[in-house]
Amino acid sequence: MTPPRAPRAEPPVTGPARPMPPAPRPAPRPAPRPAPRAARVLPAVAAMLILSGLLRLGAGEVVAGEGNPPAEPAPPATEAVLAALSDREARVAARESEVEARAAALLAAQADLAAQAAALEEAEASLAATLALAETAASDDLQRLASVYAAMKPADAAALFAAMDPAFAAGFLGLMDPEAAAAVMTNLAPDRAYAVSAVLAGRNARAPSE
Repeated sequence: MTPPRAPRAEPPVTGPARPMPPAPRPAPRPAPRPAPRAARVLPAVAAMLILSGLLRLGAGEVVAGEGNPPAEPAPPATEAVLAALSDREARVAARESEVEARAAALLAAQADLAAQAAALEEAEASLAATLALAETAASDDLQRLASVYAAMKPADAAALFAAMDPAFAAGFLGLMDPEAAAAVMTNLAPDRAYAVSAVLAGRNARAPSE
């Protein structure tokens, strides 16, 4: 290999100036390193997501133009709330049914008690009528018997009254006419007449004054 030659020294030239030599070219830049694989994948994924969103938006607009969009499924929280409300409504309905059943049973028991009370009142009225009839019959019988004693001879009637209990005899004498009663009392023994008179006086004392 031959050594480079030294440039010749040229004589100065008079006249117009010589042009400047061209500037040196810049050194070439190093080629950029390839980006990592993740940096290349993420933009592609983002572009796909954007494209999918646009497609869904367009499909939604088309469906909205044709009719109502299909109902979206409720989120889990809403489903839980709806289930709780439905359960509570079922419990309330069951409680209302139970209360209505108890009210119906109470009304039936009240109707039964009312029927029993009416039957008891009817039985009491029938018993009172029977007792009143019996009392009337007994009073009529006693009145007829007192009339029989009053029609008897005073001595004979006095003999019967002497054998009676003083209270029983006083009852008959109270039903008789005063004259007939006085005649019977005259024929009684003094102690017997006093006992009968005491019973009659006691009844008059216990009788209401008004």
